[in-house]
Amino acid sequence: MTVENFSTKSRLADTGEGITGDELQLAARNHGIPLEALRYDLTPPGLHYVLVHYDIPAANAATWELSVDGCVEQPLSFGLTALRAMGRETVRVTLECAGNGRAGLNPRPISQPWLVEAVGTAEWTGVPLADLLRAAGLRKDAIDVVFTGADHGFERGVEQDYQRGLTVREALDSGAIVAWEMNGHPLPPQHGYPLRLVMPGWYGMASVKWLRSIEVIDHEFTGYQNAVAYRFRQEAGEIGVGVTRIEPRALLIPPGHPDFMSRHRFVAAGSVVLSGRAWSGWAPIERVEVSVDAGASWSDAKLDAPSNDLSWRSFSYDWDARPGEHVLTVRAHDESGRVQPIEAPWNRGGFANNSAQRITVLVT
Repeated sequence: MTVENFSTKSRLADTGEGITGDELQLAARNHGIPLEALRYDLTPPGLHYVLVHYDIPAANAATWELSVDGCVEQPLSFGLTALRAMGRETVRVTLECAGNGRAGLNPRPISQPWLVEAVGTAEWTGVPLADLLRAAGLRKDAIDVVFTGADHGFERGVEQDYQRGLTVREALDSGAIVAWEMNGHPLPPQHGYPLRLVMPGWYGMASVKWLRSIEVIDHEFTGYQNAVAYRFRQEAGEIGVGVTRIEPRALLIPPGHPDFMSRHRFVAAGSVVLSGRAWSGWAPIERVEVSVDAGASWSDAKLDAPSNDLSWRSFSYDWDARPGEHVLTVRAHDESGRVQPIEAPWNRGGFANNSAQRITVLVT
């Protein structure tokens, strides 16, 4: 058997096809945030979403080295002690998987079968990426910056280290940091211990975990994760457009109590406070709308104080819950004018499906 036959190709689910064994295996390795954990301003690390492409690599902080080389005036190499001496900055960042919402598409792309829970917000502490690049000195021929993690595997027949690339301008202006702490503690293994990139506002594929090298190159990076994997396409043969920033989304904390299997909610009649979080990678959230009748009518939610970053913003809505079945849904607006759609456009990879959440509630 050849590598191409042994490494699974991408495909769309057949009409009526249920979750496959491969998807179930991925879902057992990766996990989303329990929606009730949206109550936390900062997501506890064990509840923050996790997506690991290959294996979690074995790592030792005492011997870990990060190189910065390529089209630079002075190639550098850092252990964690030397990195910490470069300075220290903490940023609050909401990360969301680019495939969040994939399982809700029809036809469904066969991959990690996310519903809406692939998100989390943490405070990441490290050194600004721009400081590292400026310390190495960017040459005039510098075009892109390539980030390589220690995780290694095969994808659609291609053997690779996990790599992502940014333009030099994106790398310098993004506010990205090379982080060694999450919520004030060393990075957990599944979140990139001992070192990772964190890209504010971008889908999670850009925040390379287990970071071991930063290479500046004199041409556009055409590695697999940039040029093949994370692209918006309608057809298999298209070049497509790269996935970048997070589209606006709002999520409700499910009210009341759940049915074990269906997750339908049971709520006592009367005054109910609906609350949740909203975010966008393009601009801060300026408005959230709530509907308790499946989108037939909408009301504005109350927003908490704005922040000067792109992390999520909490909202609440006072609902006079009347007996009967209701479908709750929410949609977010950001300051760039982007509005979360009721139904997002389909794409072959199942990326950025920010269709509005729907929660079925029985008020008793």
